[in-house]
Amino acid sequence: MQKKFFSNLLLLLVLNLLIKPIAIFGIDSGVQNRVGAEEYGLYFTLLNLSFLFNIILDLGINNFTTKNVTQFPKIVSRYISKMMGFRILLFLVYVVITIFIALVMGYDKADFGLLGFLILNQFFVVLIAYARSHFAGMLYFKLDAMFSVLDRLLLILICGSLFWYTDAFKIEWFIWIQTVCYSLVLVAAFWTLSRKIGIPKIKLDVPFALTVVRKSVPYAIFILFMMLYTRLDSIMVERLHSDGAYEAGVYAQGFRLLDAFFMFGMLFTGLLLPLFTFQMKDKAENLKLLFLSSKLLIGGAILLSFLCYFNAETILSWIYENDIHASIPSFQWLMLSFVAMGVSLIFGTYLTAADELKFLNKTAAAGIVINISLNFYWIATYGAEGAAWATFITQTFIAGVQGFYVVRSFGAKTFQNYGFELILILMIFWFGLSCLHPYLGYPILTEMALGIIILVVLRFWNVKEMILLVSQKGLAPENNQDELEKL
Repeated sequence: MQKKFFSNLLLLLVLNLLIKPIAIFGIDSGVQNRVGAEEYGLYFTLLNLSFLFNIILDLGINNFTTKNVTQFPKIVSRYISKMMGFRILLFLVYVVITIFIALVMGYDKADFGLLGFLILNQFFVVLIAYARSHFAGMLYFKLDAMFSVLDRLLLILICGSLFWYTDAFKIEWFIWIQTVCYSLVLVAAFWTLSRKIGIPKIKLDVPFALTVVRKSVPYAIFILFMMLYTRLDSIMVERLHSDGAYEAGVYAQGFRLLDAFFMFGMLFTGLLLPLFTFQMKDKAENLKLLFLSSKLLIGGAILLSFLCYFNAETILSWIYENDIHASIPSFQWLMLSFVAMGVSLIFGTYLTAADELKFLNKTAAAGIVINISLNFYWIATYGAEGAAWATFITQTFIAGVQGFYVVRSFGAKTFQNYGFELILILMIFWFGLSCLHPYLGYPILTEMALGIIILVVLRFWNVKEMILLVSQKGLAPENNQDELEKL
């Protein structure tokens, strides 16, 4: 399993490193540079509003699908045909709720024109993710990897062409282009899936759908809670601050890189959920995979977070043209939050595979209370920076509780010194870079090299063990389905 994890992780990283940074820093930030912080801030707020309730489109069905297709691959063709009609009903419910919330929040007619396309985009995104959940569940990771970047590739080609031919740009164009890209990828994904499992017939089987939803509700609640405490910040900034649209744009400049890093972290979880599920009965092997993958991701999160914190002005100036100094404080706190998010990504995925949804939901509910309370207290006075403080505290709380629960409940011996190692690494990075940063030439490259050396020397990244595990005989791709059928 370790070999399969690392080989497919390498493919995912290569594809995403080639495509997504260009989409995020070349296209998305390029749009903000052209339309300005205020106009982009409104778009960013409406985008997050469309995110808030997109769980209604899914209700945890995608995670449920990945987990159950891995365990019971013969259900795939019957399962998908019965769910598609129900998803259309979910879309109608999602539309009504999102528009109602927007009306209550006082958005005007022009805003609803943008929101309508963003709502449609969310529907397309969830359906693409649904197709990908089948690829992941059947361990077709290469297909999953390809469809994870295809929409971004199309976005780069279309927006890049417009950037080349004209300096003028409107935020509406950006939203419409995303709609075109998502629709093309959706068609391609379901055509590919039909080649694997046959062409599903869309039908509405309400009793079956409700049965699946009842089993999926814990997943749905968890995702909804996560969405609330990670996406409410920008909406509250735009609504609560006296210069809300501008502050939301400033927050977006800091949040963009955090969101990019989070997406790369999600690559780990996309691979790990079916692998954790597949070998859940083998506790020793599962904990070994958890231990190794967590150190790999969390070590990388620490390295990236501190590099961004100590080089905030330089990094922001590479991406943006305006409002750089205003974005630095919120950017620094948001980047420090990524360490906690890395912990949550790994341990939250393990707990999901272990069906510990009740605990995850209680923790996430507490996170919502903390996040909203702190945002109400800080945003009106401190704007984007106050929202970033709230994010940092919320994510740190979630990570600490999840990590402690996993160590106590599943891996007392395996993770015996884990917390001590993590605190030691954080202290070395903080004090080391604080002292050395003013005196380093080419600080980003130098600090990156020093950080890697620290992680390797202190054996937080055990290179020898990683090489050994990758070289071990794993589950060969061509045997995936045969092995799964035995379940």
